[in-house]
Amino acid sequence: MLTLLLLLHIVVCFILILVVLLQTGKGADLAGAFGMAGSQTAFGPRGATSFLSRMTTWSAAIFMITSLSLYILESRRAGSAIREPAEVAAPAPSPEAPGTPDAGSAPPADAPGGQSTGDAESSSPQP
Repeated sequence: MLTLLLLLHIVVCFILILVVLLQTGKGADLAGAFGMAGSQTAFGPRGATSFLSRMTTWSAAIFMITSLSLYILESRRAGSAIREPAEVAAPAPSPEAPGTPDAGSAPPADAPGGQSTGDAESSSPQP
């Protein structure tokens, strides 16, 4: 469904570009270049709309509809980062080296030499 809609959107884009480029502008004759009223005036009476003008209108309408449809379909399929905040993983506990005491445990009361084992210098045995 999404692929078909995207293909239609691309085809309509090319048709819209082609139809707009093929149209003549308002006042495209020599009188319009010098500011005089040309055969097709901006606010004057217009004749019957041409085939290219109707094609432009329909192509633009289909382009807008396919643009909105593609946006809606893609946002439903992928979800939105704004509505669903990313889950933050809890930091993994760092592995402690073997033989080191836990940070939360109290030093033993009968440490050799009367010093606590929490100091970096006292981690090696005293002679």
